[in-house]
Order: sequence, then C-alpha cells, then structure tokens
Amino acid sequence: MSEIFKVGIADLKTCTSPNGVMTLGLGSCVGIAIRDPMNKVGGLVHIMLPDSKAITGGQHNIAKFADTGIEELVRQMERLGARRIRMVAKIAGGANMFNFQGGGANAVGKVGERNVEAVRAKLRQLNIPIQAADTGLNYGRTVIFYPETGAYHIRAVGKPEKVI
Repeated sequence: MSEIFKVGIADLKTCTSPNGVMTLGLGSCVGIAIRDPMNKVGGLVHIMLPDSKAITGGQHNIAKFADTGIEELVRQMERLGARRIRMVAKIAGGANMFNFQGGGANAVGKVGERNVEAVRAKLRQLNIPIQAADTGLNYGRTVIFYPETGAYHIRAVGKPEKVI
C-alpha cells in the first residue's frame, strides 16, 4: 500500500516507489517535482521565493528558496540512490495571485513569475531537464507527484484535474 507524504510551504520531502508526495496551496509559490526514472526515487520542494542571497542575516530555511531548495532536494535524492544524470523535473505554480497597478519587475505581484524564472535557471544550471510545466495564470494549485510513474497531478478550484 502506498503512502502520500505532505510537503508544507517552504518544505521538501523525498520518497520511493510506490509512495507519492503532495503539497497544497501553490499560489505564487512553485512546486518542483524531480525524479530518477531508473530507480523511482523522487521528491517535491515547495519554494516561496527565488533567491536566498537576497535575504541578509543569519540562518534561513533552505527549502524556502529556489536556489537552495532545489539543490537540497537533489542532495537528498542522491542519498537515496538517485543519479543526477538521470533526473528529470516537472514544475507547477508561479501564479500571479495579486493584481497591482504599476510596479516594476520587483513588485510583489511579480513574485510568481520571478519564482518560475529562478526555478528554470537553477534546473538548467544543474542539467536537470523540465519535462512539463503548468505555471503562471491567476489561480492556486494543489499537486500530487508519483515518482514511480512521473505523474504530476494538478488540481485547481473550478478546473478539471490535469496530469502532466
């Protein structure tokens, strides 16, 4: 019998087949699902912000940021036997949840877009291809990922479930 592990906001979890991982409430946040299709190890990180370097001061939650969260997910998957060379990713979220008038590229209303850009850049840097994406628009998403098959189920209020 399989189990679904819940990933909170600014959190990450790994799992092995036949288990899955899920997260609720991806608005401007992005859920990055990564798997090694050979050994069926996978994981999910729910990032809130694009760049940990923008935060000054002491310690911070590494899963909160695209740059550090994705790296940590990959490290944890490698500890379970996954190989980076075989890893593939799927992403969801990065919605524009707030409609602000004006504002430049750093406006609060653009955080979803900036998150998606940062996620794509980090995965490119790590040579992990993105197989599918469901990002942007103006609605939140709940996702469930199954590393065994690579199915990434995306649910949104008032919309049919999609699997990417």
